Amino acid sequence: MKLNFKTFGEGEPLIILHGLLGSLDNWQTLAKQFAAHYTVFVVDQRNHGKSPHAPNFDYDILADDLFDFMDENYISSAHILGHSMGGKTAMYFAMKYPEKVEKLIVADIAPVKYEEGHKVIFDALFSVDLKAVDNRKEIDEQLKKQIPQFGVRQFLMKGLTRNDDRALAWKFNLIDIWNNYDNILETFETEDVFEGETLFIKGEQSAYIIDKYIPVIKKYFPASILKTIKGVGHWLHAEKPKEFYEIVINFLKK
Repeated sequence: MKLNFKTFGEGEPLIILHGLLGSLDNWQTLAKQFAAHYTVFVVDQRNHGKSPHAPNFDYDILADDLFDFMDENYISSAHILGHSMGGKTAMYFAMKYPEKVEKLIVADIAPVKYEEGHKVIFDALFSVDLKAVDNRKEIDEQLKKQIPQFGVRQFLMKGLTRNDDRALAWKFNLIDIWNNYDNILETFETEDVFEGETLFIKGEQSAYIIDKYIPVIKKYFPASILKTIKGVGHWLHAEKPKEFYEIVINFLKK
């Protein structure tokens, strides 16, 4: 599968992977900052953004997609940064293909199984009748019935596009993502570890990395360190991009 991507800058390669229902567009501002030091590749994972859709969707497949992407773009190894679902892809990739990873950065996710937490969002997305609306305001009004948080709705609506008939459509493959949602929540059934330098970054107000997960992180990533950004939740890179950038660049440059 040929993944959609954009690239900025020059130097050692840095690959950035977005989270669930996101796209490379979520990372372009930070990517351009990192591009002062690196050749940055921001990638749409399968079933997201402008990358192809497919019914099969789990971390083994996403890791192989990334392997193929690097091969197609003549990247022998790279720094890998992933947020949320993209962080799990990055972790799995590092354990499966450690020789392909220089340094690993994982933003606000751990190698554990999570409880279902997106059903309201999926229900809201499925409830939108895209054939009956013609503008984003109408979609926002429909989503608001189940998703009162303005920021969450704005994030989801970044996934809107217009198809060849100029009708509104979701970029992400909603049906197949939902059908494979349990795979996204899962932990990894592997005995592999990644012994390379690894940085985990958590949002202070987020519950995605909590104390009881630290031993699991250390099991799979024994050389890992953990940094916390105060006053932010799961979207730490969007809430405090300056602090996020500085933590990552200091880790990469040390």
